[in-house]
Amino acid sequence: MVYDIVIVGAGPAGLTAAIYACRADKRVLVLEKATFGGQITSSPCVENYPGFVKMSGNEFADKLLEQALGLGAEIEMAEATAIKEQDGLRVVKTDRGDFTARAVILATGARHRPLGIANEEKFVGRGISYCAVCDGAFYRDKDVLMIGGGNSALQETVLLSDMCKSVTVVQNLSFLTGEPRLIRKLEEKENVKIILSHVVDALEGDTDLRRVVIRHAETGEKKILTTDGMFVCIGQMPENAAFADRVAVNEAGYIDAGEDCLTKDKAIFVAGDCRTKRVRQITTASADGSVAAVAACRYLDN
Repeated sequence: MVYDIVIVGAGPAGLTAAIYACRADKRVLVLEKATFGGQITSSPCVENYPGFVKMSGNEFADKLLEQALGLGAEIEMAEATAIKEQDGLRVVKTDRGDFTARAVILATGARHRPLGIANEEKFVGRGISYCAVCDGAFYRDKDVLMIGGGNSALQETVLLSDMCKSVTVVQNLSFLTGEPRLIRKLEEKENVKIILSHVVDALEGDTDLRRVVIRHAETGEKKILTTDGMFVCIGQMPENAAFADRVAVNEAGYIDAGEDCLTKDKAIFVAGDCRTKRVRQITTASADGSVAAVAACRYLDN
């Protein structure tokens, strides 16, 4: 069987692409290796998607999936491991077999880099967040921690400082790696404290995160910080290595593509957080999905 479009990834970008492609009367297969909806399913409340005052990430994912299936998209739980060209078509190889298509849309997303310590997964959505833009409003007038000292972490700290009672930045290095203008901006804020040369050693609490144990990176001395919440911003991890021989991938692992969602392979398109971009939100992922689908349909129809 040959599909018109195989979409790798069933997050907001991939499912939006499926919706647009199905409405263009294309035969569409969506491959997903883990969770329908992607990162957004870990958010207990979404309040920044136009047209919806409040919903959970799971509710949003369910609606997208229902809409895509209702329009005729097919779904397979499989992990894509490579893309090969054969007789002018693209063969997506997976751990569940091969799927052939005239065009492919990569919407593999990117996941926030975790700290990788005990209890982290337990407290996600219960005191731990990886996105201040998404969840900062839930901590208004509360005391929070920001783990990380790069540009993204400092930008999110600026945002949090305008709504939270206090923000304590914990950086593992002896200096912040963000832009000097951001550092100066934070140094001027009375409710922002910066702790350098410390790493997170342990997370404590019953059902919700309440205490964070930090350890000096050199001396090993430990401190306990009480907090209402903790934001982790130590980078993201795109998962594009399997496709690096077909599309250009930058040094950080993101697929090199602009707002047109085109790649160096004329039959492969890209959408969402897995591509090079400045803003990674549900709205921009969905926008990419529509752009990639329209581009793929145009390629197929020409």
